[in-house]
Amino acid sequence: MEECCCQKTKVRTDEEYKSLMNRLNRIEGQIRGLKGMLEKNAYCPDILTQAAAANAAVNAFCKELLADHIRTCVAENIRAGNDEVIDELVRTMQKLMK
Repeated sequence: MEECCCQKTKVRTDEEYKSLMNRLNRIEGQIRGLKGMLEKNAYCPDILTQAAAANAAVNAFCKELLADHIRTCVAENIRAGNDEVIDELVRTMQKLMK
């Protein structure tokens, strides 16, 4: 059983890991781009547009990670009789929806 909830770690498949890392690398590039725009005194709406794109990319990362978490950690814990994972999921989703 993969663990993520009790010991705060999770073994991810190579596919999961690569997909998430690719997203983070793109986000990192977008953030560097924002810094560059600010350093070059880019026009505010242009920076804001790029910031919105970076925010959307972070949201997409979170959606993918949350879906993986539900399919693996949450489902496995429920099958094992650990219903506390539901409360943890609810708390996590509340944080994401602020």
